[in-house]
Amino acid sequence: MAASVHLARAGLQVLCIEADIAGTQPVGESLDWSAPDLLAALGMPMQRLISEGIATYKRHVILKLGDGATRHYIPGEWLGRPPFNVELRTLHVDRTHLNAELRQIVLAHGVHILHDKVVDIETEGKRVVAVTTAQGIRISSPWFIDASGSSAKLFPRTFNLPAHVYGPRKVAMWAYFNVPESTEGTTLYAYGIKPPYMEWVWEIPIHTNTLSVGYVTTGEVIKAKRQEGHTVEDIFRAYLARFPRFNDLLQSAGNIDPSVTSYHCRVHGRLTGPNWLVAGEAAAMVDPMTANGVTAVLRHAVEGSALIIQSRHREQIPLLAGAMYSRRVQDLARFFNTGIEKVVYDGPVRNHIGVLTAGDVYTIPAWSLNSVYTRLRPRGAISTLLFGFVLSLFRAAASILYDFCKQEEASCEVTG
Repeated sequence: MAASVHLARAGLQVLCIEADIAGTQPVGESLDWSAPDLLAALGMPMQRLISEGIATYKRHVILKLGDGATRHYIPGEWLGRPPFNVELRTLHVDRTHLNAELRQIVLAHGVHILHDKVVDIETEGKRVVAVTTAQGIRISSPWFIDASGSSAKLFPRTFNLPAHVYGPRKVAMWAYFNVPESTEGTTLYAYGIKPPYMEWVWEIPIHTNTLSVGYVTTGEVIKAKRQEGHTVEDIFRAYLARFPRFNDLLQSAGNIDPSVTSYHCRVHGRLTGPNWLVAGEAAAMVDPMTANGVTAVLRHAVEGSALIIQSRHREQIPLLAGAMYSRRVQDLARFFNTGIEKVVYDGPVRNHIGVLTAGDVYTIPAWSLNSVYTRLRPRGAISTLLFGFVLSLFRAAASILYDFCKQEEASCEVTG
């Protein structure tokens, strides 16, 4: 939908093929500090979202451990000063209401929305000629954007695009709770007794009196518990009950019917063809703990749309411009996924330096480089490659730290 708005503003005729989402529960409600500007560019400024009850302010992230240890993560004041001028508040959003508002903006720009699903893609060499929907409608166009999501991945499957996978398949389950009053921040909870792989809970105030509470773990953990006969509600309640914060909420909630989704973080390569590109989670699935999912897809919408607009009078996307779009998508997604996996999720670094310190090691470069990218807006080959080189240095540092801590862990086991 975001890409549709940018394309329509440039005078293109746009058809957005979108499955009927009635009854679905979108997730991705805690946004990073780059998201407000991207939403404002679509006609949804922060103050309006707050005043209309679509969003609440997010001023910080709090990490709480099972033993009571707590750490506040707050953007540095330097990010709010020139040349960055980053707004030091961001948003939690009610995704159902946000999506509905964006859909109205899409329609107001003359975009046609077809509630259907693409089931076949017609190609000639590396070009996409047409798509066919479940209703049997064949749609041809000079340009295509695949924003089909992390499960469908239409063009990556069609063209067998290379992919790099991060960590195991994960499952998220979540529900909503009424509370007298919420805080202006996202709170994460983790059990701090050195688990081999991190499990965690989010608490996100999407309204003044409504909390989104979710539990994230690996697919293997959920599979094992389901085989033992536990229901989804059993699993959800059992993990939340580890934290005193949720005792009253669980007791007063009555029956809980959590929403559930599974995902595998991955990054695809070669994300453009002669007349197509891949955007959003079909291109790169960023782990939700990073809070960069919504920002990533909105950035892809801006950059991918610009690529098509600049190429509209050509027969194809220039190879270099397409390659640089792919690099930017890949470099940022690899940076966030590598950092969160090696420093926080997996055990060696987190267990060696402690969960709270691991959070510092991840968030400081992640927030800083995210803000730098927002202000620099690299587009050309030189700026894209230079920024990608900086990201690669941080990925390398995370890998070196991971290997060192893993060796130390192995040495301790041998000594023990």
